[in-house]
Amino acid sequence: MTTQALKPRSASIEPSELKGRRFGRVLTKLGKITRPQVHEALALQRTRKEKGQRELIGKLLVELGYITEDDILEALAGQAGMKMVDIEAEAIPAEAIEALPPETATTYQIVPLEFDSDSRMLTVAMKSPDNFRAVDDLRLLMGFKVEAVVAPEEQIDAVIKKHYSGDSTSMASIMADLENSDTLAALEGRGDSIDLEVLAGAADDNKVIRLINLVLLQAIRDKASDIHFEPFEEEFKMRYRIDGVLYEMIPPPKHLALAIVSRIKVMSNLDIAERRLPQDGRIELQVGSHPVDLRVSVLPTMFGESVVMRVLDRSNVQLSLDRIGLRDDELETMRELIHKPNGIVIVTGPTGSGKTTSLYAALNELNEPTTKILTAEDPVEYDIDGLIQCQINTDQDLTFARLLRSFLRQDPDIILVGEIRDLETAQIAVQASLTGHLVFSTLHTNDAPSSILRLLDLGMDSFLLTATIEAIVAQRLARRICMKCKEEFVPTDEQLMELQLKRDDIANRTFSRGRGCGECNHTGYRGRMAIFEIMQMDDELRDMVMKETSINGLRVEARRRGMRSLRESGLLAIYEGQTTIDEVVRETIVEE
Repeated sequence: MTTQALKPRSASIEPSELKGRRFGRVLTKLGKITRPQVHEALALQRTRKEKGQRELIGKLLVELGYITEDDILEALAGQAGMKMVDIEAEAIPAEAIEALPPETATTYQIVPLEFDSDSRMLTVAMKSPDNFRAVDDLRLLMGFKVEAVVAPEEQIDAVIKKHYSGDSTSMASIMADLENSDTLAALEGRGDSIDLEVLAGAADDNKVIRLINLVLLQAIRDKASDIHFEPFEEEFKMRYRIDGVLYEMIPPPKHLALAIVSRIKVMSNLDIAERRLPQDGRIELQVGSHPVDLRVSVLPTMFGESVVMRVLDRSNVQLSLDRIGLRDDELETMRELIHKPNGIVIVTGPTGSGKTTSLYAALNELNEPTTKILTAEDPVEYDIDGLIQCQINTDQDLTFARLLRSFLRQDPDIILVGEIRDLETAQIAVQASLTGHLVFSTLHTNDAPSSILRLLDLGMDSFLLTATIEAIVAQRLARRICMKCKEEFVPTDEQLMELQLKRDDIANRTFSRGRGCGECNHTGYRGRMAIFEIMQMDDELRDMVMKETSINGLRVEARRRGMRSLRESGLLAIYEGQTTIDEVVRETIVEE
């Protein structure tokens, strides 16, 4: 396939002849170098390797002056079975430019070269043959059949600048297009009585596809954790959750609810005909250079189906203990705890407080070839190489307890139980700990000492708790002050009272807040930080648990023995100018 818009570099050689061949062989087939030159570069590569330097053969051939960086790109394209082309920007047809929305072209750094509206075949040029996920996403998000070629970076940048810069589609313009669409207007007043064929057609409508595409890209760019599509009697709402707070977007017309939900179902391989039962699915995307997973949950309600998409952006998660917000002394304590040979370490806090991320960070640090790690999760949020991860399936009666029993026969060193929900799970976790395993798990309680009471309430024996629990870590997520609009201010007496502080207590202390700017959507906050409370069990605290001392008694004794409470950790973050009084008051309780 050749159009005026693209000129293949090596017209005589079919990409299929080069696909999968060795790099040096591809270059010789393309006529870029000779065999003796390949052998010379391989000899140099061996010499460097003996000195402990690992260098790619392409880099060495450039160093020897035999090829250019452009030649490397052409050879990599050939290895991937793709053509390397030169783009004639002026010759790209208007229908091809219009077929690819600006936000898609700029996000994926690709340009369209030809579009056939009848077959929906789109030819795109990309900067690297590694960007294969962009092709998958175009098929999934936009419903195109895609043929990809590779072109030099500067040529693609020139086309994007010429046709797409300053022309990104706004949500308002897409909504206007949706309002004016005759095809979609036919859905109005139909309620749920729509033929499956009509519904499938609406789900494949280009305007609906562009809306969903823009919503997803905007959510990922703004680092949203969830996207909500919610039907009400008179309207259909769209909302994002950013840093734990929900923000409303421009709502689409109410009659498009079915088309939008059906489009999401198509993308996540769910049944568009089933509207009476909850469904769960998953969408995998590649945005820019990093993978993003979307967990999709569809729930039938009084006024239609509600959809929530959880955004799992791996590039946005710091799976490293020294990057989750632990202070130096807390980091030292945590490292000491996770390297114990056995015992139970519990992380507690409400839903969405970052418990799973903290545990993943701990497992990431322990993840070595010499250690066998098994996890039971509901659901598995991030795939981590080296971990054996299992998902709970209640439909098949595959519960935490049942998985845990099987785990003990798999010869593990470390076990992660997503959550201790019942006595059976707690008992097997204790049994695993007593037989020489290190067990990590989570609970939902307000603070660390309350976890002891929660486990006793489940029916656990106090002597088993004292024998196995090594530590309980409580955590919360507080929003960080936006660094672009950060300013100092003097708190009011009412604000100090909420923190149980007097003016004398804050002598020489400075307080900060965010004014609100374009960078932080005028909220004054950007990103979140974790604050921790680590209660390490020692003989004194174990005796108190055995005697069933009150939670307040445990809390007082733990603090006397060096535990920093959540409120105290929050105060330190305020004094350091990382977060605000309002955030700490909202996220922590007052110790009695």
